[in-house]
Amino acid sequence: MTSATSTLERPAPHDPGDGGDLKGRRSLGDRSFAAVALISGLSILAILILIVWSTSKEAWPIFQHDAGNFLFSTKWAPNEGKFGALAFVYGTLLTSVIALIFAVPLSIGIALFVTEVAPEWVKRPIIYVLDLLAVVPSVVFGLWGVLVLAEPIGRFYEHVSNILGPIPIIGLLFKGPVSGRAFFTAGLILALMIVPIITSLTREVFATTPINEKEAALGLGATRWEMIRAAVFSHSKGGMVGAVTLGLGRAMGETIAAALVIGSNPQITAKLFAPGYSMPAVIANEFGEASGDWRAALIALGLLLFIITIVVNLAARKIVNRSIRRSRGE
Repeated sequence: MTSATSTLERPAPHDPGDGGDLKGRRSLGDRSFAAVALISGLSILAILILIVWSTSKEAWPIFQHDAGNFLFSTKWAPNEGKFGALAFVYGTLLTSVIALIFAVPLSIGIALFVTEVAPEWVKRPIIYVLDLLAVVPSVVFGLWGVLVLAEPIGRFYEHVSNILGPIPIIGLLFKGPVSGRAFFTAGLILALMIVPIITSLTREVFATTPINEKEAALGLGATRWEMIRAAVFSHSKGGMVGAVTLGLGRAMGETIAAALVIGSNPQITAKLFAPGYSMPAVIANEFGEASGDWRAALIALGLLLFIITIVVNLAARKIVNRSIRRSRGE
């Protein structure tokens, strides 16, 4: 009886193969996930390489026969076979800079208000409005700019030109003749378009600031603004740079809205209230009727815009890495 009882109560021997099978399944799952992630990452790189290769192939006639004039000339006359991209590059960069000057402070202010100041009943409507603005089609902004904003803002430009135009140096930026469809108008429309993007990303970055760092700053007697500078900004520098970079990329690549309000006049001038042109705008306006070298020149403009965007993103990435190293004390 005792022998039978002890035999029944004896625990089953441990099977070492069970743990090995589980470990093998986990190892197989990890390897599969790593392979899928690697393939996904390489596919993005492959797509970028294909984009560069295909556009370079189409634009090669311009770079092969007239690269100097294309890159450093301002004359764009398809009927004469003249394709100078410098004025379009200037217009793209100028309107993007104007957009950032207006959008970045406003976006950071809204993000700070939502994360640090606003009560919950105010915060939610602001977030909903920003999300709605982010999905409004660009053609709506462009039509609003050309049909509603251009005329009254043109009169405003005239007043500003009359007041600031006679001032030395500064007056160069505001001298007439002025137009409602101008570099400055395009910059304002682009700023309105990128504010939701920069604000949403910056708000998410600010929200990741550890609460302990905020409470420590306030506990040491810091004001709310000093706490924001010491804790929130120092923790969020990299994310803020990334948000601004994404907004800049949207501004540089915008087509329809910029084409409707910039004025379609390729020129390099210091006058902000003068009409101009940009790379995305000229591609959108002329690609449908282009052929031969004209079409190759427009594709070359797209390739040039792609390269500029990559350079801007690499520079922003370098700034983010430097900010992270400084925050770690490296």
